[in-house]
Amino acid sequence: MQDPPRLLSEFQRLPGHIKLDYEDFLVEEVPLYPLSGEGGHTFFLLEKRGLNTMQAVYDLSHALDVPRMRFGYAGIKDARAVTRQWISVEGLDPEKLRNFEMARLKIVQVTRHGNKLKLGHLRGNRFDIRVRNTEPMRHPEIKQALAQLTARGVPNYFGPQRFGLRGDNGDVGRALLLGNIDEALDLILGRAGHLDHGDIWHARKLYDEGQYETARNRWPGMFRDQRRALKALAETGNPKRALLSIDRTSLRFYVSAYQSLLFNRVVARRMAEHSLEKLLVGDLAFRHRGWAIFRVDDAEREQPRAESLEISPTGPLYGLRMTPASGIPGEMESAVLSEEGAELRTFSQPPHRTPGGRRPLRFPVTDASVDLGADDRGSYLHLRFELPRGCYATSLLRELFMDAQEPGAEGDSGAEPE
Repeated sequence: MQDPPRLLSEFQRLPGHIKLDYEDFLVEEVPLYPLSGEGGHTFFLLEKRGLNTMQAVYDLSHALDVPRMRFGYAGIKDARAVTRQWISVEGLDPEKLRNFEMARLKIVQVTRHGNKLKLGHLRGNRFDIRVRNTEPMRHPEIKQALAQLTARGVPNYFGPQRFGLRGDNGDVGRALLLGNIDEALDLILGRAGHLDHGDIWHARKLYDEGQYETARNRWPGMFRDQRRALKALAETGNPKRALLSIDRTSLRFYVSAYQSLLFNRVVARRMAEHSLEKLLVGDLAFRHRGWAIFRVDDAEREQPRAESLEISPTGPLYGLRMTPASGIPGEMESAVLSEEGAELRTFSQPPHRTPGGRRPLRFPVTDASVDLGADDRGSYLHLRFELPRGCYATSLLRELFMDAQEPGAEGDSGAEPE
């Protein structure tokens, strides 16, 4: 799905660039609960520049000599931004962090809590974004468009960074679920293309040529999954052994990306055939306050709540424990799966089965504003807003700007409730 439909389809989008500097894209997590100040887990507010969460945890693990499994975090933030998020570490003396310094990392606050921080344990994210190379004179128009999104909600697409720089993470997930091991390995390790550069392009090309050991040595050290898989291929020639050598968390992420791909297709179809603001009989509706889901039996009665953005229809994260919609929404969800040549039970087969769930088809925007700004690099539009957990700022920005969708620091990939 190259260009999914927009809610503000009649709005003439502005040109614009984001993330020309790390400081142009600021993200700060909004905690789900207050920290107690007591307990066996040390919590610290981490500010990072130019590092994604996984790389930051990897660097901290080595610097503090603490196994990565003892770290916890609520969301995954990408690299090209300044981000602040809470990290937990079990059994670490807080004093070791008081004066901790490391390139591109800063410890802002340290405290304690009784439980490990887990994915999804946050309320949302606050964004502070400067859009450059745009048209500041259209500030009144962009302000009005942002007000419309605040009133109507934003299509809850998963952003492009969910699918990787090559855009094929979902294709890997599809191959894994359908048992196409060779296809999955080809996508993970090979098929060098125009989106690959430097050592990565050469490593993929070597894999394509069957030179597994040479390809392994060409992958940069941080690509541990690729190096392990190529080592297994070089030693055994067994694709299944190579796949099993990849970290399970990475494999789960590929499957999750495929779920995200299918969810985006449901959002696009619902927008084209009906509306994200209109409830249908058989919908599973999401209550934004309290994160509760219920089945819609009387759409006319519930519609005023949808119009006030109190509730929204949901779409499927296909999986073992997902509750399907019924009626017209259920038919739509089944059709998307059928077009893939898949079934709901496809997501229930080991070793890659996934629980699944429901996700609202749109999300609310709160505390939104847009102002004019200028610095030594010129004028810009300054946007501030807060989004619920699991929602992508790029989904909002693509409604307003033509060229602002670039990979970068985004909302988390926390678990969605059913």
